[in-house]
Amino acid sequence: MSDIKENIEQINKRIESAAVKSGRTRKDVTFIVVSKTIDVPRIKEAVETGENNLGENKVQEIMDKYEPMGDGIKWHLIGHLQTNKVKYIIDKVEMIHSVDSVKLAEEISKRAAQKGITAKILLEINVANEESKFGIRPEDTEKVILEIAKLPNITIKGLMTVAPFVENAEENRVYFKEMKQLLVDINSKKIDNVFMDVLSMGMTGDYEVAVEEGATMVRVGTGVFGARLYPAKN
Repeated sequence: MSDIKENIEQINKRIESAAVKSGRTRKDVTFIVVSKTIDVPRIKEAVETGENNLGENKVQEIMDKYEPMGDGIKWHLIGHLQTNKVKYIIDKVEMIHSVDSVKLAEEISKRAAQKGITAKILLEINVANEESKFGIRPEDTEKVILEIAKLPNITIKGLMTVAPFVENAEENRVYFKEMKQLLVDINSKKIDNVFMDVLSMGMTGDYEVAVEEGATMVRVGTGVFGARLYPAKN
């Protein structure tokens, strides 16, 4: 058995165990294999295990891999998205996880309308208010949702966060709890056109804790493929 296949089996077992702890089943959690910087043959090895949700940080990587990977892949854009790049991937992705402004949502709405589709988005929340990260502040979330909910050809499916990088995953439990509460609070306000049930949170180091606290999507790359080799910068 290859390392990739073995790693995916282990991750699935851990997701299942964490889901059971939160009163759910394995089916309640989508496992997004983060394929950034990974070559197509190795990604195909992961997909052959039955995992067809792939996450990429960069528009260019989706463009490069879209045709070689073929049909049946659900692409998720999980990294920061610039407005001028929306047009390239609007009809290629299952979901955009990283919407962090009304301006970006307006561009997604415009491009989706041109293609005659409805774009599924998540709002990226900077739950720990980290200076180095993109995302909406938790206290601004409702205001942003009220604006975006008015736009055509776009539907807010839920919230996403990139929790702080920590050695001990337990340190992020507080943030995952906060994200779940934010989702519940906003749904309770019954805003027109808004019912969110997706929580995209948890990565290689902390996905089990995230699932225990209600994550419905986890984004795991290093846990599948091993440490990434980034090209050297000249």
